[in-house]
Amino acid sequence: MDKESQISIEFEIALLTRRLTSISTSGKFGQLDRSAYLLLGQIQSHGSVGVKALAEEFHLDISTVSRQTSALEQKGYVYKTPDPDDGRASFYRLTEEGLRSLEESKRQRQERIDLLLKDWTEEERVRLGELLAKFNRTYLDD
Repeated sequence: MDKESQISIEFEIALLTRRLTSISTSGKFGQLDRSAYLLLGQIQSHGSVGVKALAEEFHLDISTVSRQTSALEQKGYVYKTPDPDDGRASFYRLTEEGLRSLEESKRQRQERIDLLLKDWTEEERVRLGELLAKFNRTYLDD
């Protein structure tokens, strides 16, 4: 990678991270914080999932995911069900409130992104999505 592109990419990622953090903490992306939004989304996509699988998917410590899922349980967004294969483990499932909050947050996020990209062509939007997905997949190999 040449130095100019490296400098540009590093700066733009730092700037994007800062702006997303600012939007997230201001509540413009819904009531769910980033970790809650991502965890609820993964639980929804799996139907039910354990802490270990969530930790592996997000490349986080089990203790971190356990703490975050406990917070979601206390808020009434998820509930535990016992793992039929391992009595010591359990799976998380979404509650109706968790699903409602996730869907509302997703709707607000999508509206915000639509507004931010309103002047972009559909081709540019598709390309951005493809490049972001490719970039995020690079972390799986890291």
